[in-house]
Amino acid sequence: MMKKVLILGAGLVSKPMVEYLLNEGFQVIVATRTVEKAQKLIGGHKNGKAIAWVMEDKETLSDMVRDCDLAVSLLPYRFHVDVAKLCLKHKKHLVTTSYISPAMQALHDEAVKTGVIFLNEVGLDPGIDHMSAMRVIDHVKQKGGHIEEFYSLCGALPAPEDANNPFGYKFSWSPKGVVLASRNGATYLKHGKIVTIEPIDLFKAHFLHTFPGVGEMEVYPNRDSVSFVDIYGLKGVQTMYRGTYRFKGWCESLDLMKAIGLVNDGDKDYTGVTFRQFVAEMAGVPGKDIKKELKEKPGLNASDKALEALEWLGLFDNTDMGYGVTSPFEITSDLMIKKMWMNDNERDMVVMQHLFLVTYNDGKSEVISSRMLDFGTPATNTSIARTVALPAAMAVKMILTGKINLHGVYRPTLPELYNPILDELEANGIKMVEEYGLPVDQMIK
Repeated sequence: MMKKVLILGAGLVSKPMVEYLLNEGFQVIVATRTVEKAQKLIGGHKNGKAIAWVMEDKETLSDMVRDCDLAVSLLPYRFHVDVAKLCLKHKKHLVTTSYISPAMQALHDEAVKTGVIFLNEVGLDPGIDHMSAMRVIDHVKQKGGHIEEFYSLCGALPAPEDANNPFGYKFSWSPKGVVLASRNGATYLKHGKIVTIEPIDLFKAHFLHTFPGVGEMEVYPNRDSVSFVDIYGLKGVQTMYRGTYRFKGWCESLDLMKAIGLVNDGDKDYTGVTFRQFVAEMAGVPGKDIKKELKEKPGLNASDKALEALEWLGLFDNTDMGYGVTSPFEITSDLMIKKMWMNDNERDMVVMQHLFLVTYNDGKSEVISSRMLDFGTPATNTSIARTVALPAAMAVKMILTGKINLHGVYRPTLPELYNPILDELEANGIKMVEEYGLPVDQMIK
């Protein structure tokens, strides 16, 4: 009997998953709001089926879950728990690429009792980062080593030759999500002390780091790193830092946008307002010579690079924005999407780097590096789509072929989860290069 996989959502990362599962001999049902999107993904394959469906239609969702062997939720993360509850009702497995929410974690005991696995965080970040980190961590522990410091850095970016705007950035996936994430604060552990970065200061807290084959890049902290001490079993670790890579210019440009309030919520009527008037009002300046005014305004730290980026975006233009009631976040993110979307003939790139400082009982120390550099293929699949979708698709295959027999709510931090997925990713050209025995001065200071 051919196993049936239900994929909910046909967003930017679903294509490689659909292709992979159809190639591996599964029946694939793609359910999404716009049925044409799902049909395009299936491409007329005899084992594929497209269904027009919206999240509000719980009855159809229940029927679809009942009729499949496993559900994959690529919906916005707030819907995962609704899907999970139906999976419990119908005794079906679930795979997502999103972080485990407290509400998802709360279903663990019931999933164990029902005999199903809810495997989450099995994409790129979270996903490949967990798996590749745990492979090194478990190896170090087996050798009796102790991890003193751990940095885990990741970025999804345009390839260097296509990073040709002042932000050094283009969108190849959830654009609103990228801009939304810029509003976060961050917490990490450094040399035994917990460091808390307020949201307004996120982009001030960046440092430079060289990635082999790409060059010097900016790194800023990614949300809550401290919780990963427990997730990775790193009791006693002195530094635990998860960060995001960007090309130079991003941090100071986003810092200025945040300082002015251009990514804030709060609706207002902007009828007849120009971009320049909007920025002037948000910044509290007259708006006659806007670059000079922003540069001179205390507390904004407006660098020439950041002003160039905002001007390039069109934020100083004297043209009507064309909005009624909306928020600064919507105006700014719409503008960024319009000007910074990746074209079909451009390549994207994923960079990931783990660095561990390890000590041993005999007094020896080493730095271990595990890194990945992956490029997309224009017009077929982006790197971000492949690196998010393929780990999840491989997990689906392993669950349905009985290679994974765990029950409950999991992320891929156990050897029986991460080893087979990392091995198959490598066979598909997505490879973490590990280097052991590096000198201690290779560690981020």
